[in-house]
Amino acid sequence: MILTDAGPLVALIDRGESDHVRCRKALTELQGPLLTTWPAFTEAMYLLGEAAGWTAQEALWRLLNRGDLVIDTPRHVPHIATLMAKYQNVPMDLADASLVALAEDRGLSVIFTLDHDFHIYRLPRGKAFTIIPAASP
Repeated sequence: MILTDAGPLVALIDRGESDHVRCRKALTELQGPLLTTWPAFTEAMYLLGEAAGWTAQEALWRLLNRGDLVIDTPRHVPHIATLMAKYQNVPMDLADASLVALAEDRGLSVIFTLDHDFHIYRLPRGKAFTIIPAASP
């Protein structure tokens, strides 16, 4: 499973997104279903609704219903608030904090994201995330 932020979910579905082609290409190189959290899913659903309406939102539901996207919740939800406080100067939003907490729970260090803040966030022992797709030149 590949930990996935809201940005790629939106870009995969909305062809009008500037990162659509880049995210589609990256998806072909990833193994297994995409893994996200309810806050990231909610953010993607909102952004798709604003950009492209129900049809795009329905496409996101289809990803979930087919099992191409899996939603999980970090074991220690209060830790999300701790992360948000730690990175308050970035600032870290709820979706990002939930993804970092889930990465910690599952021992994941690769994330499918367009959010540059994941270059700042650190996993236990100061480990950096590996970000897919790699930054544009």
